[in-house]
Amino acid sequence: MLFECALVIAGLALLVVCGDLLVRGTVGLAAALNIPALIISLTVVAFGTSAPELFVSVQAVLTGNDGISIGNIIGSNIANVFLVLGAPALIYPIRTHVTGLRRHAVVMLIATAAFAGVAYLHGAIDTTVGAGLFLGVLLYVAYMWRRALQSPGDDPVLEDIDEIAGDDGVTLKTLGLILVGLVGMPLGAHLLVANGSAIASDLGVREELIGLTIIAFGTSLPELATVVAAAFHKKSDVAIGGIVGSNIFNIFAVGGAAGLAGKAAFDPASLRLDLPVMILAALVLAGFIMTRRKIGWLSGLIMSAVYLGFICLLAANASQG
Repeated sequence: MLFECALVIAGLALLVVCGDLLVRGTVGLAAALNIPALIISLTVVAFGTSAPELFVSVQAVLTGNDGISIGNIIGSNIANVFLVLGAPALIYPIRTHVTGLRRHAVVMLIATAAFAGVAYLHGAIDTTVGAGLFLGVLLYVAYMWRRALQSPGDDPVLEDIDEIAGDDGVTLKTLGLILVGLVGMPLGAHLLVANGSAIASDLGVREELIGLTIIAFGTSLPELATVVAAAFHKKSDVAIGGIVGSNIFNIFAVGGAAGLAGKAAFDPASLRLDLPVMILAALVLAGFIMTRRKIGWLSGLIMSAVYLGFICLLAANASQG
């Protein structure tokens, strides 16, 4: 099993690194072709930041490891709130009084409610549900497009692409980044899913646990590192819009793509524990945003403790199983 663990780590590294290279290369190419920055932000960057989760979920469904796909979506949304926002808040408070953030919080709640409704009422993400979820992300992007045209530069979810896009035109470096990203991400997803499934089988636990823990934590590491670094510079609030947007894309884009690729069924254990925690995470984050309260030291401590407690509970349940 040590060999499988090493391959899982290698797969995670490939996903994270190649995902970043793919976004940078594609943004650079789009900028060199004079595609407006707004379009780049709304498409390439927005979808690209969820690329690791998307590749893993689609690969998992295609290979019959749909538990990993479901666990990946749920686990990433939990980690984004309780870990990626909770831990940096221990360093410096995170402001939620950000212009335009409330409307995205509402969309996040709608997405979470839709995902939960599918889970409890339908029990699986199939082709029809996948198409519905993916339609959700298209409508969301169209909505952001309209808002951005009305108020340019005034949306917390649209990322600043200036530091990513270069002005050197189409170069071999740009094309090389895209090529490496396109080759490396499917390979990383394959290593992660195949060996994650093998580990779950060896341990005798449900596949969702791999998605909820190893994969969710691994794909959240870049965001965590970014927000922690921002916290040390007392600018941790810059990331909250990206977290809200990421949670929306995880449900609509990643969940939708997984459904279009096949069928992913919800395990009964996910309905009892994992999904309620994801719903709680969405409500907690939306609560801070709607009331415009800072995520301070005490809140960060509680959120971090909730994430740690969730992981420990997963481990305890797995051990009993």
